[in-house]
Amino acid sequence: MFLLRKAGFYLVALWAALTVNFFIPRLMPGDPVEIMISKLGQKGPVSPETRASIEAMLGTDSNQPLWGQYLDYLSGLATGDLGVSVTFFPASVSDIIGQTLPWTIGLIGLATIISFLVGVGLGTLAGWKRGSWLDSLIPVTTMFQSVPYFWLALILLFLFGSIWPLFPLNGGYDVYNVTPGWNGPFIGSVIYYGTLPALTIIISSVGGWMLGMRNMMVSTLSEDYMLTAEAKGLRNGRIMRRYAARNAVLPSISSFAISLGFVVAGSIVTEAVFSYPGIGSALLQAVGGNDYALMQGIFLIITLSVLGANLLVDLLYSVIDPRTRARS
Repeated sequence: MFLLRKAGFYLVALWAALTVNFFIPRLMPGDPVEIMISKLGQKGPVSPETRASIEAMLGTDSNQPLWGQYLDYLSGLATGDLGVSVTFFPASVSDIIGQTLPWTIGLIGLATIISFLVGVGLGTLAGWKRGSWLDSLIPVTTMFQSVPYFWLALILLFLFGSIWPLFPLNGGYDVYNVTPGWNGPFIGSVIYYGTLPALTIIISSVGGWMLGMRNMMVSTLSEDYMLTAEAKGLRNGRIMRRYAARNAVLPSISSFAISLGFVVAGSIVTEAVFSYPGIGSALLQAVGGNDYALMQGIFLIITLSVLGANLLVDLLYSVIDPRTRARS
């Protein structure tokens, strides 16, 4: 019953997100059909038949009511047809997402996981040993979180890409000397080019995880069951891991699920500053070109990732904290 309720809730949430995903791009100013016709018009006049074909291809047929376009949109999703991109014509939306998504997941996803693990680990130790040098390190780490992200990215790029050229200034890999594929030189080049963008994400976010975990550890350590565990003579390491950290980490897991879901959206600022070929850059170009199909496709992936991450954490919560399952 618990699983059925969760599945029903997320199905309704998915339908609502898909509906909003359909209407929002169509409320934006501009017309992707006119953009496509203007591109074709450079080679000669565009006939009415060509215009009608473009409208049908982009799902914006002026002779079809909006509800009909909506049904076509849902049927296309059911068959896996996300449409054709205007910005990258004649490439399909599925091809664009397939090319850019692995870059974003590899960079943003890995950096998010590392920052979470490092922040939670340091926060656990800082809360357990209050007043230590590690505890005094928290204001320094949170200072980087309050700094505008784009400014921090530009500073690191200027220092370690220009002043001390330790890392490349832009790109996802060395396009001149390596061949894309599952080979050592390409993987090494991807890691090398992604180190500075990942370092920027880690520096800007680790302070928040550390501060949140530290505060939850302090609150948990004041609970009665912690005093009981100490009175039983349990070892400090077991008390910290099994009782303190396990209960204190629950709010951080919820936040991590949301962050992990939005990994698919990419960091537009990161990918713009470092010219990284991720899905955030594709979304930025789609918005600039009024590319309905590409925007809808990327928003769909974002929606699925956020809902999937939250569903996974709901199920994980029921394992970590059985009280949530009992209340349900």
